[in-house]
Amino acid sequence: MHRHFGMFAHYNRWANTLLYDAATQLSDAEYREDHGAFFGSLGATLNHLLVADRIWMRRFTGTGEAPATLNAILHDNLVNLRAAREAEDQRIIDWVETLDDETLVADITYSPITLPGAIAHPLRAAVTHLFNHQTHHRGQCHMTLTAMGKPSLGLDLLHFLRGEGRHWM
Repeated sequence: MHRHFGMFAHYNRWANTLLYDAATQLSDAEYREDHGAFFGSLGATLNHLLVADRIWMRRFTGTGEAPATLNAILHDNLVNLRAAREAEDQRIIDWVETLDDETLVADITYSPITLPGAIAHPLRAAVTHLFNHQTHHRGQCHMTLTAMGKPSLGLDLLHFLRGEGRHWM
């Protein structure tokens, strides 16, 4: 199970790099334009991904910033947001390296921002959600880019595993 999450942590960083590379090709207006994704613009969606990861990592580790709202704009410009994203991706990779099967089957208890009250389930379910949530919103970012007529990104896990991530197979 530990290796499985290691693969996802590295895939997550790889896919985020591709997405941010594409975002750097946009004008500021394109980056901020609302294209109907859940958080509207590409910039707001990328901010949400960082927000959510920080919230989850705070729950997992007890350390780090944890924004109080899911739509917080942590960095208004792409350069600073990308630097923060890269640091958070490395933080996730480093944390995943500390996990073992015993830790992953143990329960985690937390209070969601959107649903008051404590929730408990195995840590492995929450870690799975962390990576699935990233994929979900990266899909919205991909939709935003294609709606602008930008080239399609090959973000599939298997693309990663056939290239940079082949040692995870």
